[in-house]
Amino acid sequence: MNDRVYIHEFIEIRGHHRADYMHHMLANWSPTAQADRQQLAYGVWALLGSTGQWPQTVNLWEEQGWSGLARSFGGETVGRGAQDPKLERWWAKAAEFRSGGTDRILVPAPWTRTIEELCRDGVTGVVYAHELVRVQPGTAVELLERARDQAAPLLGAFGWQLIGAFTTAMVDDDEALLLWAIPTWQSWADAEAAHRDRTPLRAWRTEIRPMVTRWQRVLLTDAPLSPLRIGRQPAVSDRTDWTD
Repeated sequence: MNDRVYIHEFIEIRGHHRADYMHHMLANWSPTAQADRQQLAYGVWALLGSTGQWPQTVNLWEEQGWSGLARSFGGETVGRGAQDPKLERWWAKAAEFRSGGTDRILVPAPWTRTIEELCRDGVTGVVYAHELVRVQPGTAVELLERARDQAAPLLGAFGWQLIGAFTTAMVDDDEALLLWAIPTWQSWADAEAAHRDRTPLRAWRTEIRPMVTRWQRVLLTDAPLSPLRIGRQPAVSDRTDWTD
């Protein structure tokens, strides 16, 4: 049973600094967060601009439950500007690469695997489908269960694997996130076509339409040090001299 809590981030990137930012997060931030907060990197991805807002990244961090998240927040907000003074230089460097972002707290479905379990199982993807779904209040958990029971077998026929299913906390149980690992670009294209043809996949989407108020699917690709790409957490040995 997954009892973790997750921080999900859409990050706005400055100019051509997306690669710099993704490396700074995974090589220079994550090893410290693992040691100080027991926070694990679940993934850092580049958002494919043709499918959504650009230039952006998506970050996902795994916390040790609500108590672990509280400890992280408590340590982060002690300094001036509500920033950990130990990380002042890190924040300054990150500001060169990003201009802002939007975060949300996510709660996993109990059957969603942790990042350590996904890495142990060898889960990866050439591309990932990130589906942010807004639903009628009180139905987000139902959406996850129906995605597992109905959508996962249908998309599995195209090679898609449901690797993450979450509801958004601190809202009216009206938002869910589905994350799919896709083995090839053609697997993505075939499933996209099936969403529009008269197939069981289209029928499933039609069936659940009364509970959905907005459905947005964007595509993501792994950062070079993302755990689902390298099969482990970023390590101190991955660090670079980011103080220059």
